[in-house]
Amino acid sequence: MHHRLRLYTGDDEFATTAEPKTSIKLADLIRVISDASRFKRSWLNDFENDDVEIPTDLYDVISTYWEVRPGA
Repeated sequence: MHHRLRLYTGDDEFATTAEPKTSIKLADLIRVISDASRFKRSWLNDFENDDVEIPTDLYDVISTYWEVRPGA
């Protein structure tokens, strides 16, 4: 049997695996993120560019809040 080697370039359609997902209550997430931010935990910076999936209605509320919040 003749083996055929292939060079992996990262474009293989079978190579894409979804990251595992976990659910957490928003109140718990806020509590942890607030604490980490207050105490300037370095691990928080490791995730600052990660995407986070949230429900569309929460996104709408957050976006509206950000647009209409009072100026500093």
